[in-house]
Amino acid sequence: MTITLNHTIVTAADNDEAARFFAGVMGLACTGPHPHARHFIPIRVNDALTLDFMTVAFPQGHHLAFDVDAATFDTVVDRLQSREIPYGDDPAHPDNGRVDTGHPLGGRGLFFSDSSGNLYELISP
Repeated sequence: MTITLNHTIVTAADNDEAARFFAGVMGLACTGPHPHARHFIPIRVNDALTLDFMTVAFPQGHHLAFDVDAATFDTVVDRLQSREIPYGDDPAHPDNGRVDTGHPLGGRGLFFSDSSGNLYELISP
């Protein structure tokens, strides 16, 4: 049996802001509210996964990790730097401006967060 994650809900103080932030950094499309569930702003990550951003009063913040190819990793680093978005090599310090070159799950890694406390991790071979 094959199991894949179809979607997950990412809570945020402002779903539109969080969705646009994530989509902008990752180079993904933000098409606005879901046509049948307008309280979600879906971001299609790939053919199998969508992140549905939802506004809540007290967002908990999630840790979401993504495997990316080397070119995507470099492009995201460039976007983070050009937009002056803090990133780092440590989940406890996602703002130290360093890239982990010996990530235990891949060759390189980094973390960045949004204003609602969601922590995004990128892992690249």
